[in-house]
Amino acid sequence: MQTDKKLVLWDIDHTLISLRGFGRMIYGEAFLSVTGQPMREAADLTMGGTDRAMSAEMLRSHGIADPTGALLESLGGALAEAFVRYEAGLGEYGGILAGAVDALTALAGRDDVIQSVLTGNMEPIAIGKLRAFGLDRYVDFAAGAYGMDHEDRPELVRMAQERAAVKYGGPFTGVNTVLIGDTPNDVRAGRLGGARVVAVATGSCDADMLRAAGADLILPDLADTEQVIAAVLGTAAR
Repeated sequence: MQTDKKLVLWDIDHTLISLRGFGRMIYGEAFLSVTGQPMREAADLTMGGTDRAMSAEMLRSHGIADPTGALLESLGGALAEAFVRYEAGLGEYGGILAGAVDALTALAGRDDVIQSVLTGNMEPIAIGKLRAFGLDRYVDFAAGAYGMDHEDRPELVRMAQERAAVKYGGPFTGVNTVLIGDTPNDVRAGRLGGARVVAVATGSCDADMLRAAGADLILPDLADTEQVIAAVLGTAAR
């Protein structure tokens, strides 16, 4: 039986918050501590990749073999440790994007909406980023999926739907799942993973790029709360 609740999966970076240079910094520290060599080049942290995929690519691009995946797991742990060292001062690197608090608050007040996250960040970093800006109160992290869960972002949608179904009952499918993000990778995740996609042009990708990727609806930002709610509920015009 289809649940009457809608699962809303928020991307974090450049959708709810924006942090300048923070990701590259902690990746650099983590990479050095695990491999013993400086990070010569980082994966593109603005295009919606997962921490698992980006970490694996960085090892490969530096000529480091990891046949057992042990280095990948160590790099994930080092990323989490690096994040903890800087979490208290996260506000120095950026802040909450316009309209995010109002949108989260409005949706949190609805009995027919479950809010969680679908993010390339590993779980402790995702929780820490939202906690640092007081946004953690609005989402159920247990119903989300994270960047070390899988390299391929569409798989994260399926994982989040399964976790939400276990906790809230009833299946979550493309009919009652909405993904909100700012990159073509977010759009791809929803299209292939089974979610309707509301894209926001608040990151490095403009509306044309998001439209070409196949977003169901595109908003300039989250500033118009009524527009955001209508987009989530499926009552907004394309």
